[in-house]
Amino acid sequence: MPAITQHRTRPRRGRLLTASGTGLALVLAGLTATAGTAAPAAAAGLQCSVDYSTNDWGTGFTATLTVTNRGTDAVNGWTLGYAYSGNQTLQQGWSGVWSQSGKAVTVKDAGYNAAVPAGGSTTIGANFAYSGTNAKPTSFTLNGTPCNGAHAAPTVVLTSPTAGGTWSAGGTVPLAATAGAADGATVSRVEFYSDTTLLGTDTAAPFAFDWTNVPAGDHSVYAKAYDSTGASSESAPVGVHVAAGPALVAVPDSLSVQQGRTATFQLKLSGKPAADVTATVSRTSGNTGLAVTGGASLTFTPADWSTARTVTVTADASSTGAATFTARAAGYSDAAVTVTELKASGSGTYTSRFLEMHDRITNPANGYFSPEGIPYHSVETLIIEAPDQGHETTSEAYSYLIWLQAQYGRVTGDWTKFNAAWATMEKYMIPTHADQPTNSFYNAGRPATYAPEHDLPDQYPSQLDRSVASGQDPIAAELKSAYGTDDVYGMHWLQDVDNTYGYGVTPGGGCEQGPTAKGPSFINSYQRGPQESVFETVPQPSCDNFAYGGRNGYLDLFTKDASYAEQWKYTDAPDADARAVQAAYWADVWAKAQGRGADVAATVAKAGKMGDYLRYSFFDKYFKKIGTCTSPTACPAGTGKDSEHYLLSWSYAWGGAADPSAGWAWRIGDSTAHQGYQNPMAAYALTTDAAMAPKSATGKADWTKSLQRQLEFYTWLQSAEGGIAGGATNSWGGAYGAPPAGTPTFHGMAYDPAPVYHDPDSNQWFGFQAWSLERVAEYYYATGDAKAKAVLGKWVAWALSRTTVNPDGTYRIPSTLKWTGAPDAWNPAAPGTNAGLHVTVLDYTDDVGVTGSYAKLLAYYAARSGDAAARSTAKALLDGMWTHYSDPIGVAVPETRADYSRVTQKYSTANTNHDGVYVPPGWTGRMPNGDVVDANATFLSIRSWYTKDPQWSKVQNYLDGGAAPVFTYHRFWAQADIATALAAYGELFGE
Repeated sequence: MPAITQHRTRPRRGRLLTASGTGLALVLAGLTATAGTAAPAAAAGLQCSVDYSTNDWGTGFTATLTVTNRGTDAVNGWTLGYAYSGNQTLQQGWSGVWSQSGKAVTVKDAGYNAAVPAGGSTTIGANFAYSGTNAKPTSFTLNGTPCNGAHAAPTVVLTSPTAGGTWSAGGTVPLAATAGAADGATVSRVEFYSDTTLLGTDTAAPFAFDWTNVPAGDHSVYAKAYDSTGASSESAPVGVHVAAGPALVAVPDSLSVQQGRTATFQLKLSGKPAADVTATVSRTSGNTGLAVTGGASLTFTPADWSTARTVTVTADASSTGAATFTARAAGYSDAAVTVTELKASGSGTYTSRFLEMHDRITNPANGYFSPEGIPYHSVETLIIEAPDQGHETTSEAYSYLIWLQAQYGRVTGDWTKFNAAWATMEKYMIPTHADQPTNSFYNAGRPATYAPEHDLPDQYPSQLDRSVASGQDPIAAELKSAYGTDDVYGMHWLQDVDNTYGYGVTPGGGCEQGPTAKGPSFINSYQRGPQESVFETVPQPSCDNFAYGGRNGYLDLFTKDASYAEQWKYTDAPDADARAVQAAYWADVWAKAQGRGADVAATVAKAGKMGDYLRYSFFDKYFKKIGTCTSPTACPAGTGKDSEHYLLSWSYAWGGAADPSAGWAWRIGDSTAHQGYQNPMAAYALTTDAAMAPKSATGKADWTKSLQRQLEFYTWLQSAEGGIAGGATNSWGGAYGAPPAGTPTFHGMAYDPAPVYHDPDSNQWFGFQAWSLERVAEYYYATGDAKAKAVLGKWVAWALSRTTVNPDGTYRIPSTLKWTGAPDAWNPAAPGTNAGLHVTVLDYTDDVGVTGSYAKLLAYYAARSGDAAARSTAKALLDGMWTHYSDPIGVAVPETRADYSRVTQKYSTANTNHDGVYVPPGWTGRMPNGDVVDANATFLSIRSWYTKDPQWSKVQNYLDGGAAPVFTYHRFWAQADIATALAAYGELFGE
């Protein structure tokens, strides 16, 4: 049998946590040491400033210090000093050597961050205990030099053009910005950009520039301000459409109106006409309860063409849903406006904010979608986390699109967008029969060939071992019988939407069409053990016909065999498929409540089909018997359902021969389950909603058992404080080893504090807590289940105790978690108290995506339980994001990415973490663009196209010794989480 490759994926989450992970920023430049310590001499002309803030919980606090160098000299060693006026006592510090003598605190560099160039940065922080008052320190010294105050980067806002505006090619677009500087600095200049191109510069207010002879197309423009200290910042980007010829311009291009009320939009011309132009406006499709009642015919003259005219739309008293209004004029491109009629009640502040967020996300000018309508991972292209580029996408993003449009259907009664979202996902992210052509050769009695997993990438390729027996796949036959196909109905997890890599593995198009292929391409990464971070991956095509890579394509980087065959292979991320099912359930509930269940019936049935196939994630990777493994050969092959753990595992995968005459295919489950992937709401949906009932013989029974098993899993993993610990595995070390003596078990599976990946540990991110418990909260809201309430009550109390909302509406929520101890062995009749399992919060964040999910969790819990603190905190978090972090295209906060230093890191055995891109000695290949893959490869060297990114200069400056780059990212999942949180709060509380 030809060699096969079996895949594992990594998390699709908002932020890859690396480096120190402290969340306490200390920016140093020109720094050297403080009084009372031996230190290098202070640099001549040392200038610096310190910003100090805390996250205070009454008996202790985390200190955040930001120290900024205002001098011009680099530093080779620094020490910071300050003193408290109360009884604050140091507990622990990080990213520096912390000490305390009486009230005085001293922090010396940690060695690795001792050398700090002018404009450079490093990060420190500490936890303190106290009683009584907690006054902030009033003065600081750096290497004995006073260092007080703080300097903020300049602020800049692009005031012209308006987002979504339309202009005529060859015309002039006026650019304008306001900018300000802090701490006595002045704004030295403002630059205006279109994508990567510098258009012009203005050195004096009012800052403006006329962009002439504008080419046709869609452009992203922004302003960048510099102050007199050299600090800089960028405005949020604004999308501009430039029509090839004269065009009508409507602003905004979408709006909502309540029943019985009116709404307006503005219409003008894109350029000066030679003679009078008459435009007509009418409803061209959609809700007949909306009508133009003013401005149906408008005339523009050469003298007043740029003066906007008002068009009024009136809603009747009973309809709901959207309509398209189109403005037309002879010789001009049309302008279309979507108007949505809302119910007279139930459309308060939070529902209105949801609709505004929906408009921002779905506005083509804002850059969230590809030309095919595929949601990008992020608007920005330079982002490295689970996907390694922003214009890749994940099954996660598709599932969030479905969720977003389900809420839109609830609010508006328009279910066309929900159905279209599922159809887009099905077309582009579920492999077609042409993409998985040899499933008919799959042998359910021998699902796959065993290959052990290893701890480090440099232990790969992994030798295939045909002497280790796999178990039997008990669901393949019933799925084929139920759906009449051998093909698998699940999403592949990763897609190169713009074919940036150039593999060209297009949906329905077959293997590797190359760099000239247009549109999305299936790719994969993460195949080499728990230590392989995104910075260590070698991306490869999902259908490998050896066109790129080495002589065996990319296969022999991962598995070792005598010979290799061209093959296809896909990996499913179960949390994303389950989220799509979850959203489809609510769409069914909401549509039926509107009397429109038939509108979504076909899509909801497909969600049931997806859930049926999602059961592959319930099975051990090689269908081995659960709870009996001490070695690969001593782990019995499963028969029937004894290889099923009934939990949503990290992945399932399937593959086969690219050549239909070759005659082989394989499928695997996953032996490891992470708490962050569980979804009791999806399990409840698949067992109670007849519209999405699985058609297979045992699908409903499996999901019924899974629902109870998942609730047990949360109870088993709940720490003494309330946080939910990592997970469990049936394959210790990824090779069916014997767990260490005393390891607690759950239905035979061994406790694993950091399942699947360790760079960083998989359960240190608070986002997995919010994502997972939000699903529990929805399930509790729908059912009132006492087991769910017990878990949620303890978790919410813990999370609220670690959440701070300041008087001005800013907030801090947990970010990085640390786990100690282990749960008690599971006894379903008498669950233990887990007195020895503990979680602490290492640092805090204002991450907006996690905040959206967390707020949604609190809202659903509060709506069922009546918990006033949960409700008020949910409201405060939503209000705080909207007030402080809203921008023209979404809601976002700046992020410092010190981990981007790893892009040029080479693999070395001298590095105890074995970081860098490992390529076996003697292995040589090429990426589609010609980049060489060999033992000298780095993340950047095999992605040389990254240096052409519009924001690459920030990273290059950092690599050259400058400050860590700061980015403001608009991740699709985060924007959708915020939008659906607003919608949920509006639905649940009507405020």
